[in-house]
Amino acid sequence: MLVTRNLSKSFGKLVALDSVNAEMGAGQAISLVGPNGSGKTTFIKCLLGLVTPDSGDILLDGQQVIGAWNYRQRIGYMPQIGRFPDHMRVGQLFNMIKEIRQGAYQQLDEELVNAFEIEKFANKTMRTLSGGMRQKVSACLAFLFNPDILILDEPTAGLDPLSSEILKDKVQAEKTKGKLILLTSHILSDLEDLTTDVLYIIDGNIQFFQPIEALKARTGEQKLNRALAQVMKEFRN
Repeated sequence: MLVTRNLSKSFGKLVALDSVNAEMGAGQAISLVGPNGSGKTTFIKCLLGLVTPDSGDILLDGQQVIGAWNYRQRIGYMPQIGRFPDHMRVGQLFNMIKEIRQGAYQQLDEELVNAFEIEKFANKTMRTLSGGMRQKVSACLAFLFNPDILILDEPTAGLDPLSSEILKDKVQAEKTKGKLILLTSHILSDLEDLTTDVLYIIDGNIQFFQPIEALKARTGEQKLNRALAQVMKEFRN
């Protein structure tokens, strides 16, 4: 479904991505992990078309997407920190996005809108929302247009336990439908039940990209965070 070939990006002398090759398919829930400054954010921004790589290819179903824009209709993105107009009401924001995306979707997916009871604070302005409420808005917008690909950056950050479980159940359901899901989180326990594969990136290079069960077998650990810690020790040595 989504392929990167020799994807490279530098910012001055800083090499953020160094010939990154990855093949990501339908039904995978890929945890993108690595230390701060490893290149994860640049990788995501390249996939979204927010950063133009210096070289390499990004292919969606075999078609080059670098320099294009319409492929973004197939992606739902939940940023780590959502930025919205402060004085816009929540309901107005949803109406605006629907109008912008008009004609780019077949059917709305309002399951999270209902589960998070967005209507209860639809008349509040964005500036008055707590961090958790903003996260709910971001999550709803990511899933709203029923995209084929979901990119979720720290999706459970700031959510209360119940809301976190609602979101994780939704991710599981979408994975079951055959959608491609990319996740990042510093709380690896949040990714444990969602992940099918782990892509570990450091210094702009993919160190490994393999199924979670293969990673656990390789390390002898049954918990994702312990398995990753074991692998990270190997690279340091």
